Amino acid sequence: MDLTLAVNCGFAVNRYMEPESWGRIVGEELGLRHVQFVADLLNPFLPDDYIESQVRRIRAAADRYGFQVDSVFTSAYTRVNHLMHPDPEARRIWIDWFKRLFSVAARLGARNGGSHFGILTFDTYNDPDRRARMVEEGIRGWQELSFFAKEIGFDCLIFEPMSVPREMGNTVEETQDLMDRVNAHCGVPLRCCLDVGHAPHPDQRDPYPWIRRLGAVSPVIHLQQTVLHRSSHWPFTPEYNAQGIISAPAVLAALEESGCTSSMLTFELSHREHWDTDWNVVADHRASVEYWKAHLPKKEGAA
Repeated sequence: MDLTLAVNCGFAVNRYMEPESWGRIVGEELGLRHVQFVADLLNPFLPDDYIESQVRRIRAAADRYGFQVDSVFTSAYTRVNHLMHPDPEARRIWIDWFKRLFSVAARLGARNGGSHFGILTFDTYNDPDRRARMVEEGIRGWQELSFFAKEIGFDCLIFEPMSVPREMGNTVEETQDLMDRVNAHCGVPLRCCLDVGHAPHPDQRDPYPWIRRLGAVSPVIHLQQTVLHRSSHWPFTPEYNAQGIISAPAVLAALEESGCTSSMLTFELSHREHWDTDWNVVADHRASVEYWKAHLPKKEGAA
């Protein structure tokens, strides 16, 4: 398997907003060469001239600190209904928003991008007919985005199975079904952005069957330490590894069993704005990188 460590840039939102700052952390302090950029660092709703200036700064930081942007994803502030919003005007706005986000990411070097599939409101979810129609709207939206993604040079789109049924992808079977339905008519395929801490359905709480069944169709996999029945987004430090259920050897074995040939193993750690944790963001990421590097097989020709 060709497995590469990367980091989701959600850690930088409101803490290290300057590209030179988060870029230095990625390249120098973490020693990583791959990032998943997030919309919360450069929202496409922002004015064109500001986006242009940020693109230039990010490119310069990438050159200076030796990393590349491989992917783009939504983040905490953009965890919204988007392609399954109940208002058709809003869905159209969000489709255009994604096109702009993907265009910016492609200029930064990304080859895939995505989000959660979409989120249903309670009024929609509780009405079976409306729910079915809205899922179809989400499928059509992703299909439109897939043809746009092909035009800008993406290899695929990705979506993340989420925590509750109305946020979609609540079971392995539903996740696979959504991909199949989108991919029945697509420009580039929709793949999975598996999260090792997302095993939401009460009958599927064990994360390892998810990895075995979806690892082969997950070009990006979010890494976090967690306990059963929660998505904790803890770092891989000795303290949390002693409590958590995610171990690098077990994840790697499950990926091998899945038939995975390559994936970007991407740290998605979360630190609340609290005195006891806010200062630990970089150190916790560094410890997590060290933990996983110790378990990943060295690539041929690597020092």
